[in-house]
Amino acid sequence: MWSGPRNLSTALMYAFANRVDCIAVDEPFYAAYLTATGVIHPMHDAVLASQSADPATVAQRLLAPIPPGKTLFYQKHMTHHMVAGWPEGWMDSVTHAFLIRHPARVVASYLAKRESPTLADLGFTQQAEIFDRVADRLGHAPLVIDSAAIRATPEPALRALCAALAIPFDPAMLAWLPGPKPCDGAWAPHWYGAVHASTGFDTAEGPLPVLTGEAARLADAALPHYDRLRAHALVSA
Repeated sequence: MWSGPRNLSTALMYAFANRVDCIAVDEPFYAAYLTATGVIHPMHDAVLASQSADPATVAQRLLAPIPPGKTLFYQKHMTHHMVAGWPEGWMDSVTHAFLIRHPARVVASYLAKRESPTLADLGFTQQAEIFDRVADRLGHAPLVIDSAAIRATPEPALRALCAALAIPFDPAMLAWLPGPKPCDGAWAPHWYGAVHASTGFDTAEGPLPVLTGEAARLADAALPHYDRLRAHALVSA
């Protein structure tokens, strides 16, 4: 599942991790991305200590056999964590889906956790590039799910996603216990406060936030990428 930050990505990971047939991994390329780019993020040292910083090693682990009794391996990937020149062959051995969210909501949410994001930090451009790569290989558009649709009608949206993935829907995807999860990355204490307090998907979101200045310009720059993928979304909010 490819998304940018502040995209409902952790809640969707929890939904899949709550299935008895599934294991989940949280942003496996995060430490490699920080090491390769020199970008400093909250809980930087904890992230680096928690994961391999070698992208080839990470890619190998993403294709490793999953535990007995499990049939699904849910991988939550941030699109901006993929650095040019890294191994991409592993991508041909997995099924891809793309989680999108309106840029105005992403920018507003991101600003509450970290100051002065750039377009590259939000992953919209990279998401469109990965989408195109996968579409070129498949010969058709890959799966796209809009976070607004999941929040508006969780069960129908998740049923549509599971059907498109050719896996059975599991009602366990709709609710989970509050608190940290075994699949959480080391950075969860900084970023996951709201989702740790949740027991399922929030209700439908209200009007788009009103942005001004650089925040508005950033959302406007991301909007064409969002709109292009949204045209392929499974369900609309």
